[in-house]
Amino acid sequence: MNHPEDPFSFLVTPGGTLRGRLRVPGDKSISHRAVILGAIAEGETRISGFLEGEDTLATLAAFRDMGVTIEVEKGGEVRIQGVGLRGLSAPSGPLYLGNSGTSMRLLSGVLAGQSFVSELTGDPSLSRRPMGRVADPLNAMGADIATANDGRPPVRIRGGKALSGIDYAIPVASAQVKSCLLLAGLFATGRTCVQEPAPTRDHTERMLVGFGYPVEWTSNGVCIEGGNKLQGTQIVIPGDISSAAFFLVGASIAPGSDLILEGVGVNPTRTGIISILRRMGAEITLSNQRTVGGELMADLQVRSQPLHGIEIPPDMVPLAIDEFPALFIAAAFAEGETTVTGAEELRNKESDRIATMAKGLEKLGIDAKPTTDGMIIRGGAPIGGRVASYGDHRIAMAFAVAGIGSRRPIFIEDCASVATSFPSFPEVASEVGLRIVADKEGSF
Repeated sequence: MNHPEDPFSFLVTPGGTLRGRLRVPGDKSISHRAVILGAIAEGETRISGFLEGEDTLATLAAFRDMGVTIEVEKGGEVRIQGVGLRGLSAPSGPLYLGNSGTSMRLLSGVLAGQSFVSELTGDPSLSRRPMGRVADPLNAMGADIATANDGRPPVRIRGGKALSGIDYAIPVASAQVKSCLLLAGLFATGRTCVQEPAPTRDHTERMLVGFGYPVEWTSNGVCIEGGNKLQGTQIVIPGDISSAAFFLVGASIAPGSDLILEGVGVNPTRTGIISILRRMGAEITLSNQRTVGGELMADLQVRSQPLHGIEIPPDMVPLAIDEFPALFIAAAFAEGETTVTGAEELRNKESDRIATMAKGLEKLGIDAKPTTDGMIIRGGAPIGGRVASYGDHRIAMAFAVAGIGSRRPIFIEDCASVATSFPSFPEVASEVGLRIVADKEGSF
């Protein structure tokens, strides 16, 4: 696996057709949650299909540092000996979470209910991301949490505080904030309810039920009552639709493509990418649909079709928030104009994904105008050239997919971060027809 301290780049040559079958890595969001809930459950939890990416391994390492026995076997099989809600041990030092905002926000909820002092740190990218959005409501529950200036990491948590349930309306739709507060609610006295301005991914709620914890859904959110227990269980993790998104776009824009993605998670709170691409004219069909461990999964078949620009409805944005780098590439190849609004959350990801994608698209010859909360893209034929990923894994993979239809090769700088979510991306992409080479920077 490549690491951020070992920079390497992608070079993608135009042409190629995406055909065959592939299986994308396990869902990153579900992998994080499986480790977290398995660690604080009682008894053993067995996980199949775990994503062994740098982000999820950071979560795993944090719980090992807090005394949880976790065995990682071949093929994404993980066994966790849960210690119960209050069985974690104080770590010997700060918990380093790399580039993983999910780890930091969700762990904040768990650690707010522990008896010890802890500190959460990360790499320079994570250290710029807003954590006040979880610290403020956690403090309102009775926790003692401090952040650096402007609500940025590190996050310092002084445990041993009595938590009380809270009724909290999230200002901006965020599954991470919702999940953080639900996790803290496990340790709180009384009822914790989280209201959402728009639906977000519901993996935490589904998984709590899988671990035997009562959950109540409301018209605009979810509630739990503190004081119950989590019971170890078996979890099967579907393929990550956020990783599948690059291939859904690539096969749509590469003439003659016919690609099947096996066992992809199609949780209704995550399928915005499919709905949006279909509105743009993509041909995507689902087959072999089934429910495994409370999560929906299916095989996705995508055949190349001309795309056209659309105005993406703001209420669909939270259902595809992590897939927008790929969607921006689809818009770049679509006929006409694509408009995105209501997506200001993209500015708070591993990079400012509105700014970084707009800069990259403009370098490739695409008319892309960033706005405060989205972008306006006029489709065309990318010329090719050199773009920066800004250390953002989804930006790197998005521009790699753009190379399949550009006039000249695309060189993407600083792609080591792809290891956070899809370590085998260049190999898998190459096997189904993307003309991609990954190598150390400066060797091309």
